[in-house]
Amino acid sequence: MSAPDRAIVELDVHGMTLYQAQIAIDAALRRAKGAYRIRVIHGYRGGTALRDGIRSRYAADARVKRVELGLNSGETDLVLREF
Repeated sequence: MSAPDRAIVELDVHGMTLYQAQIAIDAALRRAKGAYRIRVIHGYRGGTALRDGIRSRYAADARVKRVELGLNSGETDLVLREF
């Protein structure tokens, strides 16, 4: 596989509202042609509303195979296809 086929797209949504984050994530999903995963960095120290909203919204999205916990509590991975 070439490098773009293994790509992880990172998207930082710190400081955004849930609505703003959804717009940014939806745009990333449209542009993620070769990516197999989008890592959404949302943080967790300011509360969990953004994290919980992202996880519930994209768990039900047909473009996302599954939602995984990221490397830490401040990240959520949206798996688009298997690696």
